[in-house]
Amino acid sequence: MRTRFHEDLDQLADRLQAMCLRDRNAIATATNALMSADLELSEQAIDTCREIETLREECEQAAVSLLALQAPVAGELRQVVAAIQLVGDLVRMATLAEHIANVARRRHPEHAVPETVRPLVARMGAAAIAMATSAAAVLGSRDLDDAAQLDGRDDTMDHLHQQLLAAILADDWNGGTTAAVDLTLLGRYYERFADHAVQVGRRTIFMATGQ
Repeated sequence: MRTRFHEDLDQLADRLQAMCLRDRNAIATATNALMSADLELSEQAIDTCREIETLREECEQAAVSLLALQAPVAGELRQVVAAIQLVGDLVRMATLAEHIANVARRRHPEHAVPETVRPLVARMGAAAIAMATSAAAVLGSRDLDDAAQLDGRDDTMDHLHQQLLAAILADDWNGGTTAAVDLTLLGRYYERFADHAVQVGRRTIFMATGQ
C-alpha cells in the first residue's frame, strides 16, 4: 500500500512539474507577444494557459484520491496538502501570464509597451521566465538549496518593477495615460508571477521539512 502511495505521489509531482513548465512557456510566449505586438503569439499563450487549467483538474483529482483512498499520515499528509497548495500557485501563474497576453491582444496592432521602456519590460519577462524555469527544476529535483535560492532571485524582479514604476511616474514621461495604465498592470502581473514562483520553492521546502 505504501509503495503504491509513493508511486502515485511521484506521478502527482510529475504533473506539477508539467504545469510549471507550461507556465514558463506561457510567460515566454506572452512576453514575446507583448514585445512584438504579435496577435498569434498572444493567442498561443492564452491556449497554453487553458492547457494548464486541464492539468489543474488532473492534479486536484489525483490529490483527492490520495487523501481518500491512501489515508496518508504525518509527513505523507503534509506532502499531499502542499501539492494541493502548489496547484493553486501554478494556476495563478498561468492566469497572470494570460493577463499579459491579453494586454498585447487588446492593443494589437499597436504596441502596448512604448519603445522607451520596452527593454525594461523585456528584462522583467526574462526574469519571470528564469524563475519559472528554476521553479520547474526544483519540482523535479526537490533540491532544498535550489528551492531556497528562488527567494533571492525575486529581488531582481522587485528591482525591475520599481524601475518601471519610476519611469511611469517621472516628469518626462510622454507615453500617455493608456500606456501608463497598461504598464502599471503589466508590472504587477510580472511581480506577482515571480512571487508565486517563490512560493513553489517555499512549499517544496515545507514538503520536505515541515518548515
